[in-house]
Amino acid sequence: MKLKDFSCILFLFITINSFSQYKISGIITAENGTKLALVEVYNKSFGTKYLSNSKGEFSIEFNQSGDYQLVFYKESYAVLEKTVAASDENIVVVLQSVTQLSEVVINKQKDKIFALNKLKDIEETAIYAGKKTEVISLNKITANKATNNARQIFAQVVGLTINESSDGGLQLSIGGRGLDPNRTSNFNTRQNGYDISADVLGYPESYYATPTEALEEIQVIRGAASLQYGTQFGGLVNFKLKSPSKRPFEFATRTTVGSYGLFTNFTSLSGTKDKFSYYTFYNYKQGNGFRPNSEFESKNYFGNLNYQFSDKTSLHFDYTYFNYLAQQAGGLTDVMFDNDPTQSNRTRNWFAVNWNLFALRLKHKFNDKADFSLQLFGLDASRKALGFRSNRVSAPDVLGTERDLIIGKFVNWGAEARYLQRYIINDNTSAFLIGAKYYQSKNSGLQGPGSSGSDANFNLAEAEFPFYANQSNYSFPNLNIAVFGENIFKITPNFSITPGFRFEKIKTQAEGSYRKINLDLAGNVILDETKFEKNIKDRNFILVGVGLSYKPQNRIELYGNISQNYRSVTFNDIRTVSPSQVIDENITDEKGYTSDIGIRGQLGDKVTFDASIYGLYYNDKIGEYETRNPNGSAAIVRFRDNIGTAVTYGFETMFDWSLSKTFFKESDNFAWNVFSNIAITNSEYLKSDAPNIEGNKVEFVPLYNIKTGTGIGYKNFISSVQFTYVSSQFTEANNSKTDINDNTYGIFGQIPAYYVADFSTSYKWKKWKLEAGITNFTNNSYFTRRATGYPGPGIIPSDTRTFYTTLEFVF
Repeated sequence: MKLKDFSCILFLFITINSFSQYKISGIITAENGTKLALVEVYNKSFGTKYLSNSKGEFSIEFNQSGDYQLVFYKESYAVLEKTVAASDENIVVVLQSVTQLSEVVINKQKDKIFALNKLKDIEETAIYAGKKTEVISLNKITANKATNNARQIFAQVVGLTINESSDGGLQLSIGGRGLDPNRTSNFNTRQNGYDISADVLGYPESYYATPTEALEEIQVIRGAASLQYGTQFGGLVNFKLKSPSKRPFEFATRTTVGSYGLFTNFTSLSGTKDKFSYYTFYNYKQGNGFRPNSEFESKNYFGNLNYQFSDKTSLHFDYTYFNYLAQQAGGLTDVMFDNDPTQSNRTRNWFAVNWNLFALRLKHKFNDKADFSLQLFGLDASRKALGFRSNRVSAPDVLGTERDLIIGKFVNWGAEARYLQRYIINDNTSAFLIGAKYYQSKNSGLQGPGSSGSDANFNLAEAEFPFYANQSNYSFPNLNIAVFGENIFKITPNFSITPGFRFEKIKTQAEGSYRKINLDLAGNVILDETKFEKNIKDRNFILVGVGLSYKPQNRIELYGNISQNYRSVTFNDIRTVSPSQVIDENITDEKGYTSDIGIRGQLGDKVTFDASIYGLYYNDKIGEYETRNPNGSAAIVRFRDNIGTAVTYGFETMFDWSLSKTFFKESDNFAWNVFSNIAITNSEYLKSDAPNIEGNKVEFVPLYNIKTGTGIGYKNFISSVQFTYVSSQFTEANNSKTDINDNTYGIFGQIPAYYVADFSTSYKWKKWKLEAGITNFTNNSYFTRRATGYPGPGIIPSDTRTFYTTLEFVF
């Protein structure tokens, strides 16, 4: 299509005549007549949100006559629901000031708003109609937020598999539906809508996890989300930070102490003054871990500045700094884990991260029907890994011998623009979205000998160990240009069709050299050569998808979608030498489809539910299987390759039931609910050129993944109990069974079925809140990962029973 033709089409969408015939307007005041700015006004009929301006005024336009339900909310005021007729203008809304509300009452008010404020068909410049979406509201969760306990935080997101670690929640590793959880690399990971991973194409891993104590909500968008947020199979995880307080100044601090020397402090400042608002925090963490050689320390700073030029235009700036150093206890063999899962035989392994994120976002409303956003973002970061990584986990780590050092540096920037236009067809509001993204990076990877000591010395030791010099040294310049579009066609007031497309230009490069050294079983060198290369992969393609949504009645929706997916191969992985893993030099991109069909909604005000079936089809699926090293070495390794064609499919359901509203006389100060989150998943390799793979199960797919729990609250006291059960899962494609007598490797075999239970409680008194809890209170021994590189190789045990206590003060 010529640019001129495209511009004409876009102009037609922008200038579509969509003038409204009806308008509701008015002014919002307090009981004493003070005009209230920044009051949230929700239209329950359409799920849209508005804000009153600095004079307390609000205005909502409609295309049809009739009565509409509006909800008015502002912090420190009671929620007000009001039925208003279209064309009612100059109405006066009076909000009642409230003080000293109990925690249960506050949560119930927030529940009302949360029910309205979940991801709608249209949110600013994004379309979610017909997609599998889940929203975690952090103020509803009673959990160990200080350590980002993913098992609790993501309890009501169906089908997620989690790699657990004991590093205080410094990293997040979630997957699902057969996707490797390691560092959330199969999701597009964002914070406030911008990318935060190392490199969305060449190295899509997330070394930074936004602290839970700073979050307002987490948005998980799957299925056809690839059309707006990238090509990946997993979809999107977006961490939305807290909004600035509507008061001029708010100070909050949370201090947590816990088992194994855990100490954290989270302190934030926030406020709004006229057109300027801000939110900033500092988060410090340190701890020893439940195993020897597991101490960690981190520092995290975030600053958000906002300026509201007018009711239609605003500018937002974010800066994130994250730095941490962690000692890593290494992996265990099956025998070692069975004897004592708290042991460690690695004393010299270290990991360090330095992260600097920048983002600038412009938001503009041309009118009530047209929204525009432009986001600029950048990253300047590094990760450094140092340690003894023998694939023979039982081998002793001898002081004075060389360690393996890997240094990755990530410098990238990008821009994403979105334009959304609502328009009217046959009295139904449809919407068109067009967007574009530009992303470029110049990353580098260096691998060589580390020092012979035991400290965190991340300098190359080539002079000390010349034989191991120059294992690999690469730069990875990557480029991505994408254009995407979607359109909600509102066929009837209850039924919509949302087709979409995404055009991708992906150019990934690897420039540098790597050293190939093969040893026999006696450790003698049988091959030593250095290879130079300049590898370029340049591809252009289009992904398409469609979503359907039918709402037979208020708060009930039938949805379905199907979309194409794509995952770019990562050169950084290919050229990193690992003694436990070998990657095929000819490994290529992964392609496939994602589909969902489900029903979700609310039954009265007592039950919230979402039940769906899904399918993922992979072509050229990337996976691993156990084999003798194909490069000539004698060792047994995990070989990573395009294994073949695979499919995963299953049933996922989540429901939350209010027992207090069902069986007890309604009381503002009492709440009791139960939830259940069940995923039943099957999988199969349909065909493969690799030996003994066809017909096997796909790795990282437990048949049963169940999380259930209950929460109860009375006045200012709230408690929750959660139980998790995950059935066994394979870790590689040839479905190797666990050898309980393996006292050499620890990287082969299944992840056995496990269960774990958690308890959390909180009590609020005036401006103070005390939280406490026990994670894994049954003290179950289990693990969720068999690592092939850092922090292993080997079995990485999960935390034993731990205690924590948090004291919060808000002023």
